[in-house]
Amino acid sequence: MSLIAFLLVVLTGPLYKYDIIELSTVFTGFKYGIFTAVAALVLLALQIIFKRNTLTLASAAIAVALSAVALGLPLSMLSKGKSVPPIHDISTDLINPPEFVAIAPLRADAPNPIAYAGEAAAAQQRQGYPELKTLSYLQSKAELVNAVEQAATNLGWELANTDTSEGVVEATDTTMWFGFEDDVVVRITDTGNKRLVDIRSKSRVGGSDLGKNAERIHGFIKELDSILVK
Repeated sequence: MSLIAFLLVVLTGPLYKYDIIELSTVFTGFKYGIFTAVAALVLLALQIIFKRNTLTLASAAIAVALSAVALGLPLSMLSKGKSVPPIHDISTDLINPPEFVAIAPLRADAPNPIAYAGEAAAAQQRQGYPELKTLSYLQSKAELVNAVEQAATNLGWELANTDTSEGVVEATDTTMWFGFEDDVVVRITDTGNKRLVDIRSKSRVGGSDLGKNAERIHGFIKELDSILVK
C-alpha cells in the first residue's frame, strides 16, 4: 500500500508532463495517495502491535519512507500554497509590466491569458513580495542584453526572442517534475545615466504558482548579478 501511495503521488508529474493525464487527475492522485499512505501507516502500526513477528526492520523502513514521500510532497505543496499569494503573474514593474510579444503566439491556447493580471494581483504581490522592484545597472543596454541571454541560458530557459535595440529578451522555463511552461520577459530601459531592468514571469496554467514565478525572478537576478561582476 505504501508503494501504491508513492506511485500515485510521484507518477502524476511525469504523466501530466507528457499529456497522459489532465491537471485535475493530478490532484485526484494526490488525494488518494495521501489516503493510501495514511492507511499504510495505520496497517503498519497494527502489524507492529499484533503481528510483530511477521515484520522485518527493512520492510518497515521501506513502508515508512514511501509513505513519507507520498504524504510529504502534496502536503508541502499545500503548505507552500497557503504561505504565498494565490497569483501566477509576477513583475518587478507593477505599473507598466513588460509585455510578451514573441511568446504571445505560444500562449494562444493557454488557460491564463497573456494580459497582465491587473491591480488585484499587483496588490497581492506588493504584500507577498515587496522586495521585487525595478533594478538599476550602469552597464550599456547591449551588455545587459548579452548578460540576460547568458543568465537565461545558464538557468536552462529556452530563448524565444532577443531584440537588442528594444532591450527585450523573452524565454520559457519548463519545470522539471510537471513540465509546466512559464514564460519570462526581461525589459531593459535606457534612461541616459543608467539602465533599468524589469522582469516578468507568468505561468501558462494554474491560478496559484506556489511562489514559483517569484522564486524564478529571484534566481534570475542572482544569476545576472554574478555574470555582471565577472
